[in-house]
Order: sequence, then C-alpha cells, then structure tokens
Amino acid sequence: MASAPQQLPLFYNTLEPLSSEAHAKFRMRQTDGADFLIGQHAIPVTVDEFPLVQRQMPIIFSQGDDSVPLALMGLNEGVNVFIDEKGHLRDQHTYVPAYIRRYPYLLARLRPDTEDLTLCFDPTSPAIGDFEEGEALFENGEPTPIVKGILEFNQQFEEAGARTGAFMKEIKELDLLMDGEVTIQPEGAEKPFLYTGFKMISEEKLVALRGDQLRKIVQSGLLPLIYAHLFSLQVMREIFARQVQLGLMPAPQLAQ
Repeated sequence: MASAPQQLPLFYNTLEPLSSEAHAKFRMRQTDGADFLIGQHAIPVTVDEFPLVQRQMPIIFSQGDDSVPLALMGLNEGVNVFIDEKGHLRDQHTYVPAYIRRYPYLLARLRPDTEDLTLCFDPTSPAIGDFEEGEALFENGEPTPIVKGILEFNQQFEEAGARTGAFMKEIKELDLLMDGEVTIQPEGAEKPFLYTGFKMISEEKLVALRGDQLRKIVQSGLLPLIYAHLFSLQVMREIFARQVQLGLMPAPQLAQ
C-alpha cells in the first residue's frame, strides 16, 4: 500500500539553497491549487499531528527498516479523495499535514561532514521565483518576515520529526509493529478488497506488554499516540466509501 519516502523527499524534484544573493529578487506567490498533491495517496506525518490527523485519515506505518508514519488520503496508489482534479481541497475543513504545508521549502544538510541545516527550496515550484507579483523574500540583502516565518516553520517541523523518530524507535524496541491487513467487503461485490503492504501496531502485543514497559510508554506520552493510530484505522472504511462515491475504485477484484 505504501513505502517510505525515497532519497529525494516526496514532492521535491530538486533542491536549491535559498540565497540572498542568487535569489535577491525572488518572491513567493499564491498558486491556484496544489498539482503536486493530485494522485498522492500517502503523506508522511509527525506524531505531533496524530490527534488531528486521526479524525480524518488513517495513520499507518510504511514497510522497511526505516518505517515512518503515513496519513492515507486514499487507499489505492494514485488516489486522493481529499484533492480534486485541479489540485483543490474538496472540503476546506480538511486537515492538511505539515509535510504538505512546508513545500516547496525544506531544511537540508548540504554537506555530510556537518550537522548544519540550510533552508532550501524546489525551484520547479510555481510558488517561488523571479515574479512581478507576490511577497518579497529579501529586502536590502536581508530576509523578510516571510522568510523568517518559513524558516521557523521548517525548524518546528524538524523538531517534530525528531520526536517522531524517537517514537518509531521505541515502538520498534517494544516490537509492537506487525504487518497490516484490512479487508473491506462492498455490498454486491463478489470478492472483498484486500489492502496490505503496510505496518500497524498490534493490539495483542500492546496488551501483552509487561507492567514496567506499559508504565514507561504511559509516562513518556506514547500511549495516546498509539491509540490515535489505532482509532484512525477505523477511518479506512470511510476513505473506501469516498473512493466508491467519487468513482475512484479499481476493478472489482482483490486490491493490493
């Protein structure tokens, strides 16, 4: 169903450091829709967002050693029930994950020999460039409040990412993850739709934790996050129903 992000992050075609010299005349402008979201069904999320995301989207974990939490905006590859064919939200009350909101900017480590992060951007995005209209990014060689706000948001995202990494490390050490599987039987269909290819937390393993292990995850604040994930899985059937309503279902056979 979903896999972890590749080396170049999801959505980004290339990255370029934002510079007051090279981009002195660059501006940021509003775009009509988010074309990069059309057909994107799985979006990385941080643990900070679990309480908000779980109300509208299932939260699962990608496969592989470097598993990450993902919010499902659709159950099938190429399907996003929250975004229309023009890249607009179908419902303005939809929660938009921070990973989406930070695009086209990103804090990146430019050299392997340093821990310093540099604010970069995707120059292929129509939201930033040498435009006549829009908000200036630099004035008199100094970053404007717009850039400072972008930098602060990206720093907060990195901090949330670190907390997410710590969460993933702990649930792996407790061996709470298992292969996920969801079967949905639509009315009138001969065969159910089977969704696999993701990880989820095992309720059986959670219940079987020793007292000291359970006390640790309660004290560290992990337990509410775990239950936010588990509760969110019930939303899968709502997403499935939306796909049916929008005519975005694959052929009526077993779906992987």
